[in-house]
Amino acid sequence: MLFMAALIVIFGSVLNFCGSLLYLRDTLRGTTKPNRVTFLMWTVSPMITGAASLSDGVTWPVVPVFMTGFVTLLIFFASFFNKNAYWKLGRFDYICGALSVLALILWALTKEPAVAVALAILSDFFATTPTLIKAWKHPETETGIAYAASFVSGITALVVIQSWSFTAWAFPANMLIVNGLIFIAIYRKRLRR
Repeated sequence: MLFMAALIVIFGSVLNFCGSLLYLRDTLRGTTKPNRVTFLMWTVSPMITGAASLSDGVTWPVVPVFMTGFVTLLIFFASFFNKNAYWKLGRFDYICGALSVLALILWALTKEPAVAVALAILSDFFATTPTLIKAWKHPETETGIAYAASFVSGITALVVIQSWSFTAWAFPANMLIVNGLIFIAIYRKRLRR
């Protein structure tokens, strides 16, 4: 069972990485314009969740969560290499970023794995909101396949869970919801046809 779980998680992580490489490529080309507040916080939140989950004994389901943080870090850095890849940030973006940081600071004060994961999800919610709105209003500024790949990666994390503790399932479930919503926002007009 452990070998099969490892294969499933590795498949999901590789798929997520490949989807993110397409997003990275489009960012470097300037056709995709990531919201830097979102991508910075999408880097920090999964890394903290991964660390909290590991400290609570979660193993293979952490891999897709970690991969999510790693690839968003690459995309965040890539957004500085092409001036056409820049999405202008407004006050709302900064407010969401500040609320996201506040949730992470509150986690640091608690030191409880379950609370850390809950606050990381809250942080992720605030980080996601600007990109979800942008994807809804300007779907052409996003690369939808990356969100589909991350969605599947979240499924692989859920499939391999052996102990259904909150720290094991909450963030992968959050990955499904977030990526599913953004994917729908990007492709909603095509899906309606």
